[in-house]
Order: sequence, then structure tokens, then C-alpha cells
Amino acid sequence: MVKNSFISVIFQEKKEENRGSVEFQIVSFTNKIRRLTSHLELHKKDYLSQRGLRKILGKRQRLLSYLSKKNKIRYKELISELDIRESKNR
Repeated sequence: MVKNSFISVIFQEKKEENRGSVEFQIVSFTNKIRRLTSHLELHKKDYLSQRGLRKILGKRQRLLSYLSKKNKIRYKELISELDIRESKNR
């Protein structure tokens, strides 16, 4: 629950900024991922939601790799703020 409140604070700060920015999109995808994960813990056989979760994870991963190539400092800050793992380089 602490993570959700922390993310909502970040979300409110980012709301005033550009909604099309990479950071804002990553934060919103992270909120959706956490919400879907908690939903899937209750409804294990909801395959349509599982598919949607995989699609959102892929989108967030592509945005994170883009951000890591463009600006490594902002990438590291965002990773630490959202408390998500660093992506593997292929």
C-alpha cells in the first residue's frame, strides 16, 4: 500500500507536466501493471487480463529501453522512484 501512495504522489506531480513524456507514460503503465497484478491474484483464470498485462509490460519495457538510451540519469532516477528492476540489455 505504501508503494501505491508513493506512486500516486509521483503521478500527481507528473500530471502537471507533459502527459506525453516518457516518464509520465512509464508511471501510468506501472500503475496499470500493479492494478492488473492485484486483480490477477484474485482471478487466476482471467486470460484476457493476462494478455493485457503482457502487452502493457512490453510497452513499458520498450519505453524504459528508449529512456535508458536517451538519458541514463533520468532512467536511473525513475527506476529507483518506481522501485522496479533495471532492464536486461540484449
